[in-house]
Amino acid sequence: MQQLTLKRVRFSKEADSWLKVVKSRTGITPNLLCRLAFCLSLNERGTPDPNKYPEDSEREINRYTLLGEFDAAFVALLRQRSHDDRLGDDIDLNVHFLSSPHPSRNRTPSNSREGRV
Repeated sequence: MQQLTLKRVRFSKEADSWLKVVKSRTGITPNLLCRLAFCLSLNERGTPDPNKYPEDSEREINRYTLLGEFDAAFVALLRQRSHDDRLGDDIDLNVHFLSSPHPSRNRTPSNSREGRV
C-alpha cells in the first residue's frame, strides 16, 4: 500500500466558514475539529468521492498541525478503513485521505452524511 505523503491540506470555502463558526462557539481549534470529524467519517459507509470536495479556500493546514503526534495512528486508521472497503493495495492514500469528509473537505452539518453514503 502506498504511503500518505501529503504535506498540506487546503480547505473548501464552505468548510472554512463552518470551522470559523464552530471555533467561535466552542473554542475548539480547526485542527481538533478536523481530527474529530475524520474519526467520525471512518464509521460512514461507502467510498468517498474526491470530486465532492473542492479546494477553493485560501486556508491551508499542514499535516503535522492537522494530525499532530497521532499522525501514525490516523494513517493506520485510514489504512484499516481502506482494507475494510476492499480498495486494494494500490490505493492512493493521499486521495483517500483528502476525499474523506472531514471538515477541511467540506463536511458541514447540512451535508455531513454525503461523503460516504
